[in-house]
Formats: sequence, C-alpha cells, structure tokens
Amino acid sequence: MPTHDASENMLESYYAGIKRIPLLSAEEEKKLSRQIASGDGFARRRLIEANLRLVIKIARAYVTPDMPLMDLIQEGNVGLIRAAEKFDGERNVRFSTYASWWIKQAITRSLVNSRRTIRLPHRKEELLRRIQRCYNWLTQTLQREPTASEIASDLRIPAESVSELLGMTSAPISLDSDFDSDSGGVIDVFADYTYSPDETLMRSSVREETVRMLEILLEKERKILMYRFELSGGDRRTLKNIGDELGISPETVRQIEKRALRKLKVAAEASQGYATVD
Repeated sequence: MPTHDASENMLESYYAGIKRIPLLSAEEEKKLSRQIASGDGFARRRLIEANLRLVIKIARAYVTPDMPLMDLIQEGNVGLIRAAEKFDGERNVRFSTYASWWIKQAITRSLVNSRRTIRLPHRKEELLRRIQRCYNWLTQTLQREPTASEIASDLRIPAESVSELLGMTSAPISLDSDFDSDSGGVIDVFADYTYSPDETLMRSSVREETVRMLEILLEKERKILMYRFELSGGDRRTLKNIGDELGISPETVRQIEKRALRKLKVAAEASQGYATVD
C-alpha cells in the first residue's frame, strides 16, 4: 500500500497532468458527441480527458478515512467513461451536468460494495437501497443534491431515520459536504458558475422535455406529477392536498404517483434519455 507521502505525490502528479488539458466549449462538446456516436474513439477520449477535473471535484466530497481520494477518482472515472458513451450533445445540456450523475453513481456504488464490515438487518439494507434510489431520482429532478429532509419527505419516513441510517452505514451519499483542497490547486482550475446561462438553458430544456414526456400519462397521473414536482409553478403540494382536490385518499395519490414514475422511467430508458434511475 502506498505511503501517505507517495499518495500525495501521485495526486499532485495527476493534478499537474490534467491541468494542461484544455476545457471544451458547448459547441465542441456537441461536435464530439456526434463523432462518438459514429464510433470515433479519439473524440470519446478527448471528451473524457477534458472532464477529468470534474471527477476530482466530485470525488473530494466522498473522501473518508477508509477510502483514499485516488481510489474514488478511479471509480468516478468509470462513471465519466460511461457518461461519454451515452451523452447526446443535441439536447443542449452541458456534458459536465450530464456526467455528474454518472460519476456520483459510480462512486457511491463502489463505496456500498466495499465498506460493509458490519451487516445490517435486511429491513435496513432495503431501506438504504430505497434511499439511494430516491437520492438518484431527486438529483436528476431537482438538478442538485437533495437534502435528507427532501429524501425523507419523498419516502414518507422521518428525516432522522435517513440521517441515522446513513451514519450507521458510513453511507456514500454526501448531502452537505463542502469542497476542500489541502493544496489549494484544484479549485483554481474550475470556472465560476455563480451565474451560468448554460445552467439556465439546461433547466429550461429539462423542464420542457419532462413536460413533453408527461403526454404519455393518463390525465390524473399527469396532474399529480405536475403538482408533486412543481412543474406547473407554485409550491410543491402534499399527498393530502392533492387527494383533497381530486377526491381520493393520500395513499391512492401515492400509488398513482409511483405508477406514473415507473411509466416515465420505462419511456426514458427506451429513448435513452438524460439518465435512468436505478
């Protein structure tokens, strides 16, 4: 096993190497996406290499004493490669936004598979899987990392249960992690996205695509999702609020919502949409 100094030297060398790789514009990403679709291996490599810094940024939020940063970067790179294979630049979404989900998924799966030194009861294992699926879904829906309260609300369980279970399992989902760099060198290579027209356009595109996909649903299913995910504007409504308006029970609303989400998932997978939720 490499010593601490050796690991630091390895990281510094890795940072220095990828800093020299130029970033891509949106138009360059679209062009590479078309070339990748035609089987161009060089274009695929170019898209991956230009986004290796993104993997570092994300991986730092998941560092734990039992999981070195370099190992997390390697796992995240696997997700980045997968994202490059599936990216469709014609959807007007920046590759960094699209790839973030795949990178996080690869890292969290690796952590789950490697850190179970103490087995959890079956019911808690199942609940953790539900939390992770919900986390992935909300990340795509909200276009940001969800909080423990948001996950708890969606699963209809106490927020304390979510936090407790994540703590018991050293869970890989980082809900409130701050970016921190001991060397102070990695953050300097990232652009300031405080104001990002690309993100605004991406949000608009995702909303339009989501509303378009709702057309495959029945009217009641469509209306419930519009209320639940604020697609029609206004505040997100509770199951009880929606049930009162539609004259059905909150449990019926929940069942209809689940059925509608399953339909959308199948449709998204069939059309190779933005990303599927496991």
